[in-house]
Amino acid sequence: MPHDPIHDLSGNARLREIMRRLRDPKNGCPWDIEQGFKTIAPYTIEEAYEVSDAIEREAWDELKSELGDLLFQSYFHAQMAEDAGLFTHEDVVNAISEKMISRHPHVFGDENRDKSAEQQTVDWEVVKAAERAAKKQDGVLDDVALALPALLRAVKLQKRAARVGFDWPETTMVLDKIQEECRELVEAKDTLTQAEVKEEMGDLLFVMANLARHLGVEPEEALRDTNAKFTRRFRSIEAALAEMGKRPEDSTLEEMDKLWDAAKAEEKAAKS
Repeated sequence: MPHDPIHDLSGNARLREIMRRLRDPKNGCPWDIEQGFKTIAPYTIEEAYEVSDAIEREAWDELKSELGDLLFQSYFHAQMAEDAGLFTHEDVVNAISEKMISRHPHVFGDENRDKSAEQQTVDWEVVKAAERAAKKQDGVLDDVALALPALLRAVKLQKRAARVGFDWPETTMVLDKIQEECRELVEAKDTLTQAEVKEEMGDLLFVMANLARHLGVEPEEALRDTNAKFTRRFRSIEAALAEMGKRPEDSTLEEMDKLWDAAKAEEKAAKS
């Protein structure tokens, strides 16, 4: 077998050449050649979540691999753009480099570095607002990505609106709104169409995200933790039932509730 010069490369140069070869119209991989931005985007999102999952589990060896997978996604998109004559890999690297320099004048410029993280966040938004203006994105919400998970996007929309003063000044007002939305949904659920129920449910979820923001909680992270807790406790129910020779579908709600309470008590005891 002849020597392949790709083995002589390393680091970014090697990965870039691998990506170029995969997309080569004549000798590349048929699957990779057929892909476009829209078909690859879901994989990019999935890889980002897998990075987050590895961090959440503190699986550092896995994180190295997952970061590589995510990096490969960036190379994939850049190669497709280069193939289409839109921009190059160097353009991508130069764009993010220039952005980071312009957004950190206290590090790369003459501004005073002696600022709080809060003040730096305010300054960051000023720079981003100028960038939006240069792109003729005049609306406050213009560049909040549509493809974000709905809960995360809700918080970003609310934060952006809050920065121009469109926000409840008191957490109690958010709680009042939650009660109002809950009451409207429950009272009207039998008279509304399914589309209207969905709309009311969306309103409730949106204001719940607002409450999380006012409390300084990331709702996406909070819900992810609760999903993990639910999974852990339900598996305890399954294990306890299995010891009795039963399955959840063969059990009553009362039985499973008792086992849930037992799993909950066991977790609290372990923490104390």
